[in-house]
Amino acid sequence: MSARLPPRPDPPHPQSGGARPGLRPRFRAGPATGAVAPHQPQHLARLRRAERRAGPRGRPPVNAPSVRALGLISGWGDGVEAIPADATSAAAGRPLLSLGRPPVEGERFRRATRECLWALAVVERMLEDGRAEREAIAGEGTALLFVTAAAYAASNRAFIEGSGGGTHFAYTAPAVVPAEVAIEFGVRGPSAIFIGGPPATLRAIWHAATLLDRRVCDRAIVLAVETFEECADLYARGPRWTVRPLVETAAALWLERGHGTLALDGGRVARGRGTAGRASRLRERLGDTFACEPLAAVGLWRREAAADTLVLDGAWQGETAHLMWQKGAG
Repeated sequence: MSARLPPRPDPPHPQSGGARPGLRPRFRAGPATGAVAPHQPQHLARLRRAERRAGPRGRPPVNAPSVRALGLISGWGDGVEAIPADATSAAAGRPLLSLGRPPVEGERFRRATRECLWALAVVERMLEDGRAEREAIAGEGTALLFVTAAAYAASNRAFIEGSGGGTHFAYTAPAVVPAEVAIEFGVRGPSAIFIGGPPATLRAIWHAATLLDRRVCDRAIVLAVETFEECADLYARGPRWTVRPLVETAAALWLERGHGTLALDGGRVARGRGTAGRASRLRERLGDTFACEPLAAVGLWRREAAADTLVLDGAWQGETAHLMWQKGAG
C-alpha cells in the first residue's frame, strides 16, 4: 500500500471573507507579455457593435436590362391604361378591389388557388404584349424571379382553419406560384423567391439584372402576385399597416440584356422626404398593391415615356429601397 501524503496546512478551498495576503499587486521587472498570435481572437471593447453596423447601402452599378414586355392585371382592370389618376376617388369608398377568379379551363387547374391562376394569366398577357409565343420563354435560358408579400396568406389561412382540406397543403408555400408558371410554360432556368413589399421587388429586378449581366440567362421574368380578399378582415384590423384601397394585382416583367446603368440603394432607415414623397404619390394613384407597385411603375414609365431615367422607390415595414434605372444608347 502506498504511503499517504501529509495533510495540507491550509484547506484547498479557503472560506470566503478570510484575511487576504499582505502583498499588494505591482508591476514586475522583466519581459512584457507576448503579443497574441494572429489566429487568436481578441476582445476589444465596443468593437462588436461596430462590426454589426450596416455597411455602405449602395451597390456597384450594373448594366441596365431592357424591357421586352410587361403584363399587368389589377382590380382596376387589364393593363396600365386602367390605372386611375386617384385611387381613393376611383374606389368610391371600397376598401378592397378584388380580381375574382379567372376563367381557366382544364382539370389541372380545378383545385389551383387564385394566386396561381392569376400568375398564369398575367404571364400570358406579358407574352401578348411582347408579341411572342410560349416557346420564346421556354427552356433553361429564362430565369424566373417571384415576389409577393401576401399571395400565400389565403392558402395558409384556409389550411389552418381547416376549410382548405389536405389537398391545399402544398399551396401554403410561396414556391407553388412560380412552380405552376414553370410547369405551364416550360421555364427551366434559374429561379428565386423574394418575400416582402416594394423593396423586395426592387431587389428582384436588381438580381435579374445581375443574372443577365453575368450571362447566367438570356432573359429574366420578374413575377409578382398579390391577393387580399380571403384575408380582408385581417387587413381591416390593422389599417395603419396598409393604404386604402387594397388592390389585388398580378404583374410580369420580361427583361433582356440592355444598355445603360442600374443602381440599387437601400436600408432600414428612410432616405428622406424625396423618396417617401415619390412612393406615396405612386401609391395614391395605384392604391396599395404591395410587391406589384414597382412593376406597375415600370408600366407607367413605358407608357408615358417621360424620361430616360426611371427612379423607383419602395418602402415596406421600416425598410426602404431606391433603384435608379438609366437607359443607354443602343
